[in-house]
Amino acid sequence: MSEATLSIPGIHCEHCQTSIEGALAEVEGVRSARVSVPDRTVDVDYDESLVDVDAIKDTIIEQGYDLPA
Repeated sequence: MSEATLSIPGIHCEHCQTSIEGALAEVEGVRSARVSVPDRTVDVDYDESLVDVDAIKDTIIEQGYDLPA
């Protein structure tokens, strides 16, 4: 298992939290995703043999959020 913390500047409410956590819950290999609205981050626990950070980022981008480079 691996863990990543990603910064998502566009997070500002519970809807953002629900949207991101729900989308990541559907990704094979993601064990958990916890969004912090105050910190504007998401902590993701995932199985690196099934999914990589780029796929996790793509899922977040598909929800309409920009990620810093």
